[in-house]
Amino acid sequence: MTARIERLVTSGQFSLDGGTWDVDNNVWIVGDDTECVVIDAAHDADAIAAAVGDRRLTAIVCTHAHNDHIDAAPALADRTGATIWLHPDDLPLWKQTHPDRDPDAHLQDGQIIEAAGADLTVLHTPGHAPGAICLYDPGLGAVFTGDTLFQGGPGATGRSWSHFPTIIDSIRDRLLTLPPGTKVLTGHGDATTIGAEAPHLQEWIDRGH
Repeated sequence: MTARIERLVTSGQFSLDGGTWDVDNNVWIVGDDTECVVIDAAHDADAIAAAVGDRRLTAIVCTHAHNDHIDAAPALADRTGATIWLHPDDLPLWKQTHPDRDPDAHLQDGQIIEAAGADLTVLHTPGHAPGAICLYDPGLGAVFTGDTLFQGGPGATGRSWSHFPTIIDSIRDRLLTLPPGTKVLTGHGDATTIGAEAPHLQEWIDRGH
């Protein structure tokens, strides 16, 4: 059975640098009828567990460690036995949300996370956060970009742990080199494609954020 992609939207709050904002997050489930992985366990472990259903959840992959992308990860892992994966460069951010619980495993650039016929290649794309990653599967024709690339431009770089020139380098060198038809499945909001975003790189650089 071919892997499929499901989107669940959960709502909660994002907090950093003393501010708090209401946000809706995309939780991506990749797999088939028997097993799957979750990309970004945001806000609501119950809702994510219900969406997974009776499938075996093998991994919870964190695109980065801002609280709104990881807040439900430990509860979901405890319930399902799934492995929580995070890039080690984001451990300081992770500790702000989960000081008493470490991720189970460290993501590395080029690593492949397997999910019921899908092969998700880890692309380290720092900028929005030091350990931000994207997951690319040519078979699915999709890249899961977390908060690195959205419809209309790069993720935010105005707060701690983020850096605008770095996110531009990541997008230009790691993402815009993917086939133009690749679906960009984001951490918030609507999907886009590499081909739709690539022509705007210089505009983003000129805008500065």
